[in-house]
Amino acid sequence: MVRFERKHDPLLSRAAFLARMVWHSLVALLLIGGALGMGAAGYHYIEGLPWIDAVLNASMLLGGMGPVDALKTDAGKLFAAGYALFSGLLFVAAAGVLFAPWIHRTFHRFHIEDAESPQ
Repeated sequence: MVRFERKHDPLLSRAAFLARMVWHSLVALLLIGGALGMGAAGYHYIEGLPWIDAVLNASMLLGGMGPVDALKTDAGKLFAAGYALFSGLLFVAAAGVLFAPWIHRTFHRFHIEDAESPQ
């Protein structure tokens, strides 16, 4: 688990910050990749789409565009509805993971400036 510096700690070096950003980017990509795999498997096994079409539909839903193929089964439609809701929440979670280090660094810099200014 990544430990963020506390209020009175010095600002993280640029190299360490870039390493933290790379780590958070990898975590966000793993989240998105896992969700894409789950969606493709669902479309393939539940709706019976070929793998390439399943990946296309899952990636379009994950990206917020909507499915490409018309769904034929009730189970496939229920899966697509659940996957669409899951995709929206996953997008917010991945954005949070990706932007957390940058936002923390910005707020930490403000706190350092507040501590250095005379009161």
